[in-house]
Amino acid sequence: MGRLSDVDKRDRTAILGQGATRPETPKERRQRAALEADLAGSPLKGRPLRARLRNFRPSEQDYIASLGGPLPWMRRLRQIEDALALHKRRLEEAWRELARELAGQPERFGEAWLAVAEAWSFDEVNDLIERHNRFFPAEARLPMDPRTRDFVLVNGKPYRREPLGAEWVLERFPPELALASVAA
Repeated sequence: MGRLSDVDKRDRTAILGQGATRPETPKERRQRAALEADLAGSPLKGRPLRARLRNFRPSEQDYIASLGGPLPWMRRLRQIEDALALHKRRLEEAWRELARELAGQPERFGEAWLAVAEAWSFDEVNDLIERHNRFFPAEARLPMDPRTRDFVLVNGKPYRREPLGAEWVLERFPPELALASVAA
């Protein structure tokens, strides 16, 4: 670590003079006199100025939107999450029930579960996902990323959601009797 004598004299004076009151310089004296002359005839002299907090005033649109509760994209995301939870619960029940019915028959279980996964209807939640993908950027006022020419990531992830189908089911509940039997 350097010694104080290694520091430039002006920097050393500034450092050592921090927090200390120093005498008024001729330049500061002239500036103070000019300010006092300007204030001599001012009607505001001696009266406090009104605080203007312009940066903190909410816009009319934000104020009106806050009165209506959650915004449409917020309600839609909640509906998507609730629908996903319901589908997971119903699929798990069907997966376990099929495992109990076809115990000891892994080939039949695999075929039957594939048929269930392909026939499962995700129409309502996929409609919500499609509306989310189409309207979310405008509703949430998502900024654009100039490098990618697409909307910015939301919490490090793309805002788009993939529609659900048989692949989604099979990722969570594979057509393997041993796994379904353990879960049951």
